[in-house]
Amino acid sequence: MKLYHGSTVEIKEIDIAKSKPNKDFGRGFYLSADRMQAQRLAEYKAYQIGGNPVVNVYDFDERLLTDGTLKVRRFDSYSKDWAEFIFANRQSKTGESIHDYDVVIGPIANDKVGVQVRKYFDKEITLETFLENLKYMKGITFQYFFGTEKAIKYLRKL
Repeated sequence: MKLYHGSTVEIKEIDIAKSKPNKDFGRGFYLSADRMQAQRLAEYKAYQIGGNPVVNVYDFDERLLTDGTLKVRRFDSYSKDWAEFIFANRQSKTGESIHDYDVVIGPIANDKVGVQVRKYFDKEITLETFLENLKYMKGITFQYFFGTEKAIKYLRKL
């Protein structure tokens, strides 16, 4: 399968240490199977920090997600488990991932979801209201988190 990473630079070598802390699934390398989503992210980054949008493309053998080679966690929808997982990672005191999965796949917390996350963190809404609000968002875009060197080595740059 092809996976895409939106940026303002061509990534020659993936370095997890350059990843920002307290992201949805922890510190790691994030990709999308949706090229347009990665392009929009690259354009947004270029707008924020300057530079030109770049979409880095990788090939990944998706059989590795189910054959036991990698430790994988998958969230198929916005759920209580998904919410608790991203909340725990976003609130990690060390900034590091709160888990030991090689790969995590699940819905991306886009800007609209981010508003709901902030409301939850600010105790303006309950977890139940948070999840109820997410039900009405159209379409789910999934993100692929690669959080270990073991997982990264299976990404082949195209």
